[in-house]
Amino acid sequence: MVQQERAARTREALLRAAAETFDREGFIPSALTGISDRAGVSKGALHFHFTNKAGLAKAVEKEAATVLRAITGKALTGAPPTLQRLVDATYALAALLREDVVVRAGFRLCCERTRPPAEGPYAQWERFVARMLERAYAEGSLAHTVSAREAGQAIVAATTGFELLGRYDRRWLSAPSLTAFWSLLLPRLATDRGQVTEAAAAL
Repeated sequence: MVQQERAARTREALLRAAAETFDREGFIPSALTGISDRAGVSKGALHFHFTNKAGLAKAVEKEAATVLRAITGKALTGAPPTLQRLVDATYALAALLREDVVVRAGFRLCCERTRPPAEGPYAQWERFVARMLERAYAEGSLAHTVSAREAGQAIVAATTGFELLGRYDRRWLSAPSLTAFWSLLLPRLATDRGQVTEAAAAL
C-alpha cells in the first residue's frame, strides 16, 4: 500500500511538472530531463510511469479534459435557461485557464497537435457548446433566426480565441472581456429582450 501511494504521488508530481513545462515552453522544446528535474524524481522513475514525452502529453490532456468535464457536466444537468448555463460555463472555463496550469497545458497541447485528440479539452468543449445550443433551441430560448450550428461555431471560435490570447495577456481571460463578448452576442441569440437583459444582468 505504501509503495502504491508513493507511485501515485510520483505520477501526480510528474503530471504537474509536465503541465508547468508544456504550459511555459510548448510540447516540442520541452525535455523529459527538465520535467523529471522539476518533479524531483529520476528519469528512470519518469519512464516507469510514461513511455515517452507523447505519452506524458496525452496524460496531461486527459487530466485537463477530466477537470473540464466537471464544468460541462454541471451545466448539462442544470435546469433552464440553458443559455444562462452556457454563459456561466464560459466564465468557469476562463477561471480554470487563469488558475489551473494542467488545463492551460492541456489546451495548449491540443493546439500544437496536427490533429487534436478526439477526447481532448478542445473537442470536449466544442461538443459541449453544440449540445447546449441544441437544447436552447429545443426549449425555445434561441432566437428563431439563429442557427444553433453557426452560433456554436462563433462561441467556440471566440472562447478558444480567448484561451490563445490569454496565454500572453491574462486580461483576455478576465470577467470584463467575457462580459463585453456576451453583451454583444446575447441580444442576437436570445428569443426576446427580457431574457437577454436578465442574462446580461446576471453576468
